[in-house]
Amino acid sequence: MAWYDEMQAVHGRLRRALELVRDAAHDDDPHPSDPVADLLVYCRGFCTALTRHHTAEDAVLFPELERLHPDLADVLRRLRQDHGMIAYLVADLEHALDRATDPLASRDAVGRHLDGVGAIMESHFRYEERALGGVLAALDLGERREDVLGPL
Repeated sequence: MAWYDEMQAVHGRLRRALELVRDAAHDDDPHPSDPVADLLVYCRGFCTALTRHHTAEDAVLFPELERLHPDLADVLRRLRQDHGMIAYLVADLEHALDRATDPLASRDAVGRHLDGVGAIMESHFRYEERALGGVLAALDLGERREDVLGPL
């Protein structure tokens, strides 16, 4: 399995999921069926997928990379710090969803949270792909993709 290609595919799916959530948050339809429900479905799914991706990397991929490539310790430390920052932003987003009562006001607040999560996520993904690309392309890891990169 080409782990670098798999990581890029997972990142691509998460980027597309974020776009779906953003579309729901910025839907200008004056009579949406239920904008809060749409946001809840899309946001919760995105938040869960992103969290599970980072949890899998922290639990399976990064320890294996540290074992095989001790020189990557600083890179992996930074990536783990990013995971912590993203988890904090995702928790804030979920709290905004929990407080969503006025559909129009909540879309604006959720949209701002999504912009923050999206900016940090994109920066993180680009750095991760650049920093680990060569190592992942050559990695021979006998684990299931879902265990290494999450369920996407």
